[in-house]
Amino acid sequence: MIPCPWPVEHLLPHAPPMVLLDEVIGYDTDSILAVATIGTGHPFLAGDGVPAHVGIELMAQACGAFAGAEALAAGEAVRVGFLLGTRRFEAHVPLFRVGERLEISARVALRDDEMACFDCEIRRTGAVVAEARLNVYQPKDLGTFGGKE
Repeated sequence: MIPCPWPVEHLLPHAPPMVLLDEVIGYDTDSILAVATIGTGHPFLAGDGVPAHVGIELMAQACGAFAGAEALAAGEAVRVGFLLGTRRFEAHVPLFRVGERLEISARVALRDDEMACFDCEIRRTGAVVAEARLNVYQPKDLGTFGGKE
């Protein structure tokens, strides 16, 4: 895994406060490792923490950051992608508490042109606290997406 030279805000087409990742630690040809710390200003904070199902969005953003890093490394623009669904999402904790540092990994399981599946994990102090397989779609031409211009 090589260190990521770009800030996470350059890898995702999101605007604050919806960039939930703090940084990308590294990436390679088929995986990425990102970090998110749950702060008191987190947009999904509910009581003592962020509900574990928000982990799906953390994983999706890791997949998006992977695609963004690939694009920037190739001299291309970062493109919008879509989370189509998830399989086997399992949360082993009910929530992510304020102050926790989460490591989010995504590894390509299958890739075919505009579609991909990623095996994802969220770890806290080395232990897996959530895992899933995400199905994602990134159209080459967003202008033709949806059939209307």
